[in-house]
Amino acid sequence: MPHPQIKFGTDGWRGVIADDFTFANVRTAAAAIAAYVHAQEDPAKGLCIGYDSRFGSKAFARACADVVAATGIPVALANDITPTPALSYGVRGRGAAGGIMITSSHNPAQWNGVKYKAWYGGSGKPSIISAIETYLDKPVSQAAQPAVIEEVDFLPPYLTAIESFADLNLIAKSGMKFAIDSMYGAGRTILSDIFTRIGVDHVQIRGNIDPLFPGINPEPIEPHIRALGEAAVAHKCHAGLCTDGDADRIGATDENGNFVDPHKIFSVLLSWVLRRKGWTGAVTRAFNTTKMLDRIAKKHGRELIEHGIGFKFVCDYMLEREIVMGGEESGGIGFQRHLPERDGLLNALLLANVMAEEKKTLGQLVADLQAEYGEHQYGRIDLHIPDAIKNAAIARARALHIGDTSIAGMPILRQETLDGVKFYLDNPEAKTKPNAAETWILLRASGTEPLMRIYTESTSKEAVAKLLESGRAFAMSA
Repeated sequence: MPHPQIKFGTDGWRGVIADDFTFANVRTAAAAIAAYVHAQEDPAKGLCIGYDSRFGSKAFARACADVVAATGIPVALANDITPTPALSYGVRGRGAAGGIMITSSHNPAQWNGVKYKAWYGGSGKPSIISAIETYLDKPVSQAAQPAVIEEVDFLPPYLTAIESFADLNLIAKSGMKFAIDSMYGAGRTILSDIFTRIGVDHVQIRGNIDPLFPGINPEPIEPHIRALGEAAVAHKCHAGLCTDGDADRIGATDENGNFVDPHKIFSVLLSWVLRRKGWTGAVTRAFNTTKMLDRIAKKHGRELIEHGIGFKFVCDYMLEREIVMGGEESGGIGFQRHLPERDGLLNALLLANVMAEEKKTLGQLVADLQAEYGEHQYGRIDLHIPDAIKNAAIARARALHIGDTSIAGMPILRQETLDGVKFYLDNPEAKTKPNAAETWILLRASGTEPLMRIYTESTSKEAVAKLLESGRAFAMSA
């Protein structure tokens, strides 16, 4: 029978601290993970356990370590706050059976969570997560003697990996200046320390630990990223680089303080990788990401794979075949030759690398892409609405037919339902713009909370605003 308070989603279980995210429930989740490892992995290989900067994370990690070790599985427990990609790198590098990360990533301060990382250094596949759930609340046998809990620093090998992946010498010689924002999270002073060591001019904000994340959610999007944009302008930086609460996602601002959305970051990095690096493999992207990526991939003769929403799909493809790069809408971007995992710190270094190599500010790089591949503008809104309204809106959207109706005055050209309901629209504005972006709008209901997200991409910011408002009105109409 499912546990009433523990539900593993696409990347683990999240809950509100002291409500459902309690020590009792965390121990239950840890016991289920231990039971899974005993049944389906090699327990002698041990588990790695890490934690972020959230309230109670260190104590929750220690509770997990005690539970796991009591079943006879050796534990490598982080000796300090650790970014999620560093824990994932440690799992793979140490040849561990898997890993537990105590984090709630970009969620508000009152949340915490348990992520499971598999032996390959990425999120557990859906089959693994389902298997772990079957062990919830089932007894797990205890060892006659608890296994060893060893405190480990996961950072050094991880830092060596990301510093050798990017060209630090090129960044150091560029003369570029950067603003850095860790959003009070696990990224802490990592980027700042690297830049200091190699002599790169920079300014850091929010690099201190504060579990309350005052005034923001640690999510590198607007409005939370505005302080970074202000710092970039005030200190005359060429870009602002941002990581989320557990440092697996990236955000950015340009030299004028404008938010550079994750789609533009993905596009800048992909274009650079295919032009400058020539790394082989297909490109993957989630259903709610920019179609500019399709145009970049096509120009360079690469297969573009569109998949469901969530990094687990990227990870699955990276485990099955050659993938140069994959990503999702929320700033989670990964490179197969590094890890089948999101890595905000690596991507921040790579953005600086691209700027140094092209000798351009981030704003100039984005403008170049818009000029070459057509203007692509993107927007998203989150509607916190009751499940009944949410589900009714999705049902009505599925029932719309081509030619039946229009959205924001634009006739529907086609409908796609890979993950949510997406409409491609006949936008008259596209006829006046060279190489115009396709216009689409996507309605997607959360499966775990009373939330609907509406995403859209079009040829101008004005069209995006109009489409989002039309999507909101459609969702809210009885």
